[in-house]
Amino acid sequence: MKLIVGLGNPGVRYANTRHNAGFMVMDKLAEMAGVQISREKFEGKFVQLKIKGEDVIFLKPETFMNNSGYSLRACMDYFRLTNKDILVIYDDMDTPVGSIRLKTKGSAGGHNGVKSVISCAMGSEFDRIRVGIGRDPQIPIVNYVLSKFRPEEKEPLEKAVEEAANAAWFAIDHSFSEAMNRYNHKPEKPKKEKKPKPEKKEEAVAQEKPAADAAAEAEEKK
Repeated sequence: MKLIVGLGNPGVRYANTRHNAGFMVMDKLAEMAGVQISREKFEGKFVQLKIKGEDVIFLKPETFMNNSGYSLRACMDYFRLTNKDILVIYDDMDTPVGSIRLKTKGSAGGHNGVKSVISCAMGSEFDRIRVGIGRDPQIPIVNYVLSKFRPEEKEPLEKAVEEAANAAWFAIDHSFSEAMNRYNHKPEKPKKEKKPKPEKKEEAVAQEKPAADAAAEAEEKK
């Protein structure tokens, strides 16, 4: 059995904010599976289904971000799952908008939802997909993660959400190492603009006339 959980905050107020990127991916997965994540249990909403012959659970905690781990722990205990059975999807400020990153372990990196998951899951070794939301040094972190994406970010965000959902779907019947190899793209290095070479000043060079032309001119002057 596989438990896929996306982190976010419940309610209309937080819909489509940067901190809800995990929820966006869960909604995309539900769309791909033709189901709704609507059953209420485990202090959240979930659905249990079969994908590619595997038992799978989609979970969206409704504990608010900072207590996401309580919902996850309740679900894990009910289905008798371990850290090896879970995949956590969440927003990441250290990844640019439009990119995703797959990892098998790591620290919370300042993410309170992940801190809660690590605490309740009894360790940091679990599969995860980080969806990039970027940073803005001019906006305080709390305000930034609860802000909505800018219009110009809509297209790269949709691309990242779809790719994260595809990665999670792929990981259902493949090892996570295979998923990492397939979906962890190296960021493209910005192309350096080639500076135009300075034009060489042409030196005025007196061109000698061909001998035939010179002879013809001399003949005309006679």
